[in-house]
Amino acid sequence: MVSFLLTFVRLARAVARSWNDPEFRALVVVFVVLLASGTIFYAGVEGWSVLDALYFSVATMSTVGYGDFAPQTNVGKIFTIIYLLVGVGVFVALVGKLALAVIQKSNDPA
Repeated sequence: MVSFLLTFVRLARAVARSWNDPEFRALVVVFVVLLASGTIFYAGVEGWSVLDALYFSVATMSTVGYGDFAPQTNVGKIFTIIYLLVGVGVFVALVGKLALAVIQKSNDPA
């Protein structure tokens, strides 16, 4: 548990340091907009609850893909293809920025 808390603190510090970077802030905004648009789309088109739609959006963008939900409509499948291609790119870019912030801080002499 202590290890988890220390890792969480390092992540929070990396986010705080990265927040000054306009590119990082833009990635966060795009990530949130993608999550919101995916959630709204899946709730409206597929008829899922908002929580299920958000869950599927996060699982899809992070490439976890548990398989417990899947779009049933053709338009849902087409949206998911585009959503995956765009979302994974944004997710990887955001995680990459965070990883860079963690690595740079841990390489700084204290």
